[in-house]
Amino acid sequence: MKRTIAVGGLVATAGLLAASLAAPAQAAPSGATVSGDTVAGKDAWQVVKFWYWNNNRALKDAVEYHPDYKISTHTARLKSLGGPSTSTKPGIVAPIGEEGKPATTLKNINLPKTTGKVFFTRPAAIGDHHQQKYWCSATSVQSRYHNLVATAGHCVYATDLDNHVLDNWVFVPGYYQGKAPWGIYAAKAAYTHYDFDVYEDFDRDYGFVSVYNGLRVKLMVDTDKPEWDAFLGPKFTYNHKYYVMALEDVGRLGDNVGGQGFAYNIPAGKGIFTFGYPAGEHPDGDKPYTGITPKWCYGKTTKGVVDAALKIEEQIALKCAVTEGMDGSPWLYRYSNNKRTGYVNGVTSTFMDVDQNGRFDTIGSPKFDGETADVYAAAANVWSGSILPRDVVMQTNDVIHNHNHAN
Repeated sequence: MKRTIAVGGLVATAGLLAASLAAPAQAAPSGATVSGDTVAGKDAWQVVKFWYWNNNRALKDAVEYHPDYKISTHTARLKSLGGPSTSTKPGIVAPIGEEGKPATTLKNINLPKTTGKVFFTRPAAIGDHHQQKYWCSATSVQSRYHNLVATAGHCVYATDLDNHVLDNWVFVPGYYQGKAPWGIYAAKAAYTHYDFDVYEDFDRDYGFVSVYNGLRVKLMVDTDKPEWDAFLGPKFTYNHKYYVMALEDVGRLGDNVGGQGFAYNIPAGKGIFTFGYPAGEHPDGDKPYTGITPKWCYGKTTKGVVDAALKIEEQIALKCAVTEGMDGSPWLYRYSNNKRTGYVNGVTSTFMDVDQNGRFDTIGSPKFDGETADVYAAAANVWSGSILPRDVVMQTNDVIHNHNHAN
């Protein structure tokens, strides 16, 4: 999988990012580099099949992600707060469909269509060959090709396995109890900051992932054993019957659910909504969330998260009593009541029990600055396209034709 690394200190501007959405794909500005391979379409097709196989069993089996073995975000704490930083110029990129329109400042709790879960696999323990299925929270975000996902860096890269992108990575917007209403979108290329990938610096715990066109179940058909054996797509058996799952290409992520805007260099003290899927336990063992439906928080950010173990010196904080599974949830600045869009200005990275009562009450996010904008600008320019193989399309059409003829 491709990795883009931002190493320079240049502060991107709104004009630069706007230009990046119309320019040919290229490396990020200020010395960013690209390394590794993208996920080929044929491999991404196998990933989607993995999650749809056996009537979406893998999606249902996934659990909320607890950051990997040598990383614990429970040690983060707040420090004494200074004044908001105004040393760099803020910038924003409009949400999909809102390009060129003035931003609104209305606030409410309407859930955005852009929010969903990212699913991936990794060993359940160091040295274990078994691949456990996990999820984090994430959102669709504006990009040139309407195909970009924003989430936490630790929901993209395994920090305890150097240079390793998490396996079988997909995004499912609007996920609910094993259902993918707008399809499953497999990763093509992942982007993060050099300091997170190499040094595990959670001040840079964000990731942007370009995804292929979504695939959705068009029809589930019971068939005979020979046709079932020959079918190349996902399939399963139930009650001694053979079922195949006919998939269709539903197009680009942003065309289906929209995409949030992007904002950076926004001073602390601004109102923020965050939407995600908490499911883990509090430090005292209580588990109030199921991860089935998205939850939300609203408040004003403060500046002052620190954690020596995670190299955190400048994360921003938001009062919010959620648990793991909320990892990667977007922090939306200027969230609109009617449009259900805003500007991604952070992602949930850390969980804190500030009053030490055994329950998380505060979450932290990397501060989105000019270097974040560099990484985003590169990720926003990656074309993807369809991964549904032609022979599968032909076979699926035959299955649907036979099914319709039989009925």
